[in-house]
Amino acid sequence: MTETPNPNIVDADTLTGEMHPVRRCVLSIGSNLGDRLNHMQGAVDALADTPEVWLTAVSPVYETEPVDAPADSQDFLNAVVLLDTTLTARTLLERALAIEDAYGRERTSYPNAPRTLDVDLIVVGDRRADDEHLVLPHPKAHERAFVLAPWHDVDPDAEIPDVGPVADLLVKAGDQVVTVRDDLSLTF
Repeated sequence: MTETPNPNIVDADTLTGEMHPVRRCVLSIGSNLGDRLNHMQGAVDALADTPEVWLTAVSPVYETEPVDAPADSQDFLNAVVLLDTTLTARTLLERALAIEDAYGRERTSYPNAPRTLDVDLIVVGDRRADDEHLVLPHPKAHERAFVLAPWHDVDPDAEIPDVGPVADLLVKAGDQVVTVRDDLSLTF
């Protein structure tokens, strides 16, 4: 994964004096209900408006079939957002969940149910986590072409820590159909 130009840069919190490293993060966004592109653009805008978050790239938009979802699920639009932040992984997760809620995300007991917006943390620097609320790197990102293809577009040399290069993982996921939508785009 590409690191920030100077990974030793820190930002002093003016209230507490705590030092926070700048971390390169990868977030996957997707939608398969309602105005899919508008929901995704809203997520990009909300991330860009977040203090201590600096967007560095947004991938092309892809259309993909739902994975492990109910039979009547519509296709997803997916993209990847690269950003630098001094926020903790937990704070970034809370922000992602708040953005989903703002766009009407309904949580059901059925895994991979259709959703207005999905914002997933894929990697947060070299941070590792494994608890009931946060797993980093994302445990299934290495298997999902709808994450790997757009990520590869914006960072061809990227790697998932402890897993491998995104380019190699994308080849392994080659049987999954992902279609770039040249007629759609997200801005930041």
